Parts: sequence; structure tokens; C-alpha cells
Amino acid sequence: MAKELHIDTLPYWSESASMPRFPKLDRDDQVDVVIVGGGISGLTAAYLLTAAGKTVALIERERCAAVDTGHTSAHVTMVTDRSLTDLVNSFGRDHAQAVWDAGLASIEQIDAIVRDERIDCDFAWVRSYQHAPIGAKPADERKTFEDEANLASELGFDAEFVDEVPFVGGPGVMFPDQARFHPRKYLAAVARTITDRGGMIFERTAADEFSDKPLSVKANGHTITCGYIVLATHTPLVGNAGLVGATLFQTKLALYTSYVIAGRIAKNHIPDALFWDTADPYHYLRLERHRDYDVVIFGGEDHKTGQASDTNVCFERLERTLRSMNGDIEITHRWSGQVIETPDGLPYIGETAERQFAGTGFSGNGMTFGTLTGMMAADRVLGRQNPWSHLFDPARKKFIGAAWDYIRENKDYPYYMIRDRFAGTEGRSERTVPRGSGRVLKPNGQQVAVYRDETGATIVRSAICTHMGCTVDWNEAERTWDCPCHGSRFKPDGSVIAGPAESPLKEIE
Repeated sequence: MAKELHIDTLPYWSESASMPRFPKLDRDDQVDVVIVGGGISGLTAAYLLTAAGKTVALIERERCAAVDTGHTSAHVTMVTDRSLTDLVNSFGRDHAQAVWDAGLASIEQIDAIVRDERIDCDFAWVRSYQHAPIGAKPADERKTFEDEANLASELGFDAEFVDEVPFVGGPGVMFPDQARFHPRKYLAAVARTITDRGGMIFERTAADEFSDKPLSVKANGHTITCGYIVLATHTPLVGNAGLVGATLFQTKLALYTSYVIAGRIAKNHIPDALFWDTADPYHYLRLERHRDYDVVIFGGEDHKTGQASDTNVCFERLERTLRSMNGDIEITHRWSGQVIETPDGLPYIGETAERQFAGTGFSGNGMTFGTLTGMMAADRVLGRQNPWSHLFDPARKKFIGAAWDYIRENKDYPYYMIRDRFAGTEGRSERTVPRGSGRVLKPNGQQVAVYRDETGATIVRSAICTHMGCTVDWNEAERTWDCPCHGSRFKPDGSVIAGPAESPLKEIE
């Protein structure tokens, strides 16, 4: 048995990074937008709106990034709790593609903020694996995984059936373009950027009263008048929606508690990837890298909130399951968070009253759908079209039979101008190339040498050696393109290091 450390009941994120502190609201004010809630939804909205020149006041009842966002496992994935097959069967191919596109756009948004603000938050594009339940017979779901991978590829997403999932074994689906990060480090930098731009953040400031004449929020005995309200509180407040409508809306939400444990393991013992199984409730696992060790973050054991008499049992079952996969682990943290389900499996993101925007029902995709809420709220305030507004409308009806030329109708949205950079079929996407590394890809059958630097920028060259036409390979240790036939070597930008080749790798579009 491994030596046990003190087990902390606070989330790992709270112990490993600090958030800046902000004052209480102590005056009346007037702004363009009041945002209620200081998690990933609210801070993303504030970041985008201040970037667009809007005046913003964000109020948070407790501390920013400390409640729902603070209790995440920080999986960043487009893959929803409902399978893609289920989405297609329920909503049609266009709507199903739109759901995953929204998640992928959210990951790209996080990546863009990380790059633009140069945030050190352990962000990395990583592979993810969906696999059979731990301890189940792996052959039972082989056909399901094959079908799911094929469907994802047909809809334009990178996905590949694998016979043997790393670490856990058995068949599954690999999705290469997902991510992980440290949410507290990320949001600490986002919050500082907001205030540097003139945005205001108030903590220990609960919204006590809402009014629509004039539109305003009262908190700490003071009133902030505004032109728009964004409710970013995970479980949405009534606001100006009216008690009857808000109560009816609440009946469509099911709240579940999910449990997470974290602990130290030997470095590089588990691949740096996201894992989740198909059990009900499912388990999920990811890593957080350190210099001398890794931290494994493992969760599951979901149940409806308030319906477990002994929650310690949930943690104990999680620990037994994790130790069955890897016994040499020092458990250091355990905590629980809350996820919100909707009847159709899709989040509600949109207006719940005139000039009032809210987002909820993120299921297991809190980081992506939370970011999406911030993106969609900003678009709404700024009067911009958003391709997912109909899809996630809180007042939506079911989409069965609805005709919708999704791509054509939304092709001018900025996401679609860059979609092909990081979505397509496996082997075609530049996002399959880790930062600081190179890969030979085959778009349309053409051999292409793609290098991605640490910022995510790419250099694309022909993978054909200019000596005798062999295909170069990436040398990870030396960070060079090497020809296996006659030994020519090239820099990441294709220039010659050593012959017999005399000309650089050819530039291509």
C-alpha cells in the first residue's frame, strides 16, 4: 500500500493556484452590462465584452472561480455526454454536428485567449479516449465504438477507432483535438485582463434584486443600472424572467453531484490524455503535469443531488476503482461538484427575459459550454449573429424533422473561417500535431510536413526530401526533419541542416 498524504477536501485547483481578490460593491454605478457570476461563463463574457469596448460590472456572491467552476475536473472536450449517434437520431445530422462544433469552437476560444494573453495555465491540446467500462468485457462495445468513430468522421471531426486504448486497454474511440488546462490559473489571468481594460469585478456581492424599469441589479444595498444582464450562475437566477416562468424553467433541470479524487503518481506512468468510459454513471480521468510527478484526477459516481445517504462511500468506490487501475498512488484531494442535466441532453443558452441572457444544463461539459455561454452572451449583447442561438435556445422545441442548412446559413461566422485548421478527418488536421513538435500529415493524399511551435503557429512544407524523393520523418529529440533513406536533415522550417540534400523542403499551401 502506498504511503498516504493528508487528504484535502478542497479541490486540487484551489490548493495549487491563487485568484486575485476583488472588493465588495460599495457604490451605485451605471454600465453597459452587468454579469452575475464569476465562473468561466461570466469571466469569459466579461473578457470578450471589455475587448469590444463595453463597460462591464461583474458581481460574484463568493469568490471568483471558486464554486462550480472551482470544482470541475477541467476536461475540455467537444464530446458530449450523449453520444453522437444519439444526437443524430434525436435531432438530425446538422444539429448533431452543430453541437460538437460549438464545443470545438469553445476549445479554440480558450486556446486563443491563452495565446493572446500569454497565460501560463498548463493548457495543452491532447488526445482523448472513450472506452468500455472499467472491468467490463471489452469486445461487448467494439461495434458501438467503430460506428461512433465512423459517424464522427463523416460529420467532419477527427476520430479514430482503436483496438487498444492506452493505459485502460480494450477498444474505444480516440479524439485527437481535445484539451486540458488549469482553470484557476487561466481565470486568474482572464480576471486581471478584464480589470486592466477597465472592467469592474466585485466579490462577496450577491445579487439581491432585479428590475427592468430601469434595467438594474441591486447588491450590497447599491444599484448598478445597465443595458443588459448576463446570468452566469450555473443554476440560473430568476432575474427579470418572472416567478412562474422561472419556476417552470427550473423543473426542466436535474441536478447531480459528481465526485472527484486526485493524487500523485510516478511521472509518465499514465498518458497525458483525457479518458472516460461508457458506464452509467461514467468515470473520467485526466492528468496534471508536474516536474517530478504527475497528478491524476479521477471522477464519477454521479447521483441526483441529495439522494445519497453516505457520500463517503462514493469517494471510497472511486478510490478502489482508481487503485484497480494503478495501485501506486498517493491520494491528496477529494471533492464534489454539481452537474446539471436537461431533458434532451443539450444546454440552455440564450435569453430568459428581455435583455437578460443565461446559460445552464452543461452536463459533463462545463468548461466548453461555460465558455460557449460567454461567447454567445457577448454576441447577443453586441448584436452579432451566432450559429448556435436556435440550437440552445431555452425556449426551444424539439428539432426532429427541422430542415436546416447549418453550414450554409452560418458560413460567415468567424469560427467557420478557421474550422478546417483544427477539424477534419484524422491525418488532415494541424491540431493533431502537438505544440513544439512535427508530424507528416496526408491531406488529400499529399505528404505534408507540419511543424507547430509553442504558440500554436504552424509551418507547412512538403514532406518529400529534395535529394531523392523519400518521405522525411520528424525527429522529436533533435526537433528536425530527417530523411530515412540517405540521412539528409532539415530544420522545422525546411531549411537544410545536412546533406546530401542541397535544397530546402518545398513550400506548399
